[in-house]
Amino acid sequence: MKRRTLPDSALADAPVPLAPGVASRLEGLVAALASLRGPEEFRRFLIDLCTPAELEAMADRWAVVPELADGRAYREIHERTGVSVTTIGRVARCLALGAGGYRVAAERLGHLAPGAALAAPQAEAVAPAIHGPGDTH
Repeated sequence: MKRRTLPDSALADAPVPLAPGVASRLEGLVAALASLRGPEEFRRFLIDLCTPAELEAMADRWAVVPELADGRAYREIHERTGVSVTTIGRVARCLALGAGGYRVAAERLGHLAPGAALAAPQAEAVAPAIHGPGDTH
């Protein structure tokens, strides 16, 4: 699969599937987030904004990003983080083909070199199938 790259100007206009009328509310949320200064203000805002389950889901998704950047296999990431393989796959797709938000943050935090391609996941060991007498497959 070829990695899709977007110029920075396109990232601001990346389509997001939203219900009618939600786009303007999203812009308000983006403005609120942009107004915050520093990690402590972000933490307090997120705690007020999100339910504990939403915070956990977002934290789980973010925990997967450095693991993917290191080229770890999905199963290994699952074992290390407890995050479902389905969620890991979704994060991987967004990291490779999404609007660029994961990538910008990962690059700024040193998880990915700027402009670097993601490391290919390491091949997972597959145990040989054990068949009983008379099994043909």
